[in-house]
Parts: sequence; structure tokens; C-alpha cells
Amino acid sequence: MPAFVDDGWLPALKHELPLRQESLVICGREIATPRLTSWHGDPHARYRYSGRTFAPTPWTPTLARVRDRLVDALGVRFDGVLANWYRDGNDAMGWHSDDEAELGPAAPHDVLVASVSLGTPRRFVLRDKHGDERIELALGGGDLLVMGGSTQRFYRHSVPRERGARAPRLNLTFRLLRRPAAAMSQQ
Repeated sequence: MPAFVDDGWLPALKHELPLRQESLVICGREIATPRLTSWHGDPHARYRYSGRTFAPTPWTPTLARVRDRLVDALGVRFDGVLANWYRDGNDAMGWHSDDEAELGPAAPHDVLVASVSLGTPRRFVLRDKHGDERIELALGGGDLLVMGGSTQRFYRHSVPRERGARAPRLNLTFRLLRRPAAAMSQQ
């Protein structure tokens, strides 16, 4: 959905988010991520990937506004969001699927991710895990992409390096996390 949110929200988000460069374990090696990130969400929304567990930072006012827009559009209240700040075309994200066990409704067969991209458009590429199909999109300017159902089971995706991209892009990937059984029984 083009221009799902106002791209003018980018300065407020940049100001509110505690963006930092994380180190992750990939293929047994610790590396610095080629972008800046921050993880936000409800108190239970702990997220584990690449050998690390991330405790959520509370929702910022602008992240909550974007989340509320998603509730209105999709009828789903996401409980976590990973903010990815791509400083320029040298920052990237390699091939992966968002299929961690805690993602829901039921990873890896049914995972819902809503991706909102602000700032300069960047290439977003989906590649079939078992074939040659590729889908390329230019996402930015407040665009929304929803990956649901079995997308994560059958496709990998990436944000490749782009030599011509000189301005920043912020990507917000909203997720549903399965609550631990103890937290669910306390409601």
C-alpha cells in the first residue's frame, strides 16, 4: 500500500528511537549489523534471533501512532516492532526469513509481518526458497508491505546494498509474538 503513513513522520521517529549498531552471531561468527536498529514493544515482547535475545524498549509516541494505523487497516494489534535505520546505500540486510519460533500466529507456517518504510526508496527483494522466482519492490515514502501466511516459509527476503542511495531509509517491521504460557494465564 503506497504512502500508508506520512513520510513526514521520519524526523520524529529518528529523534525518538534509540538506534544503535548491534552485533549478532551469524554462521558462528559475531559481526556488527550493517544498519542501526532498535526493538520496541509490549512488556512480554522478547525477541530472539541470531544468537541474541532482545528485551523491548517501550513504544514511542510515533511508533504507537503507526501501530494504531495498522490496527485500523489490518485489524491486528502488533506487539513488537524492529526499527531498521539504513543510513545510505552501504547499509543492507542479507537474505533471511522471519521464521523464529516465537513469531505468530504459528511460526514457521503462519507468520504475520507488516513492514512500513519511510525515507528514500530502497530495493526490497523476495526470492523463492525452492525455485527461481524473484519479486523486487522499491519501498519508501511511507509504503506498507504485509507479509503473511506462509510467506516466511517459502521465501527469503533482503535489502541489498545500493550504490546510488545516498539518503536514509527507516524500515519498521511490526510483528506478532507468541506470549509465554505463564503470561497468558495471568490475563
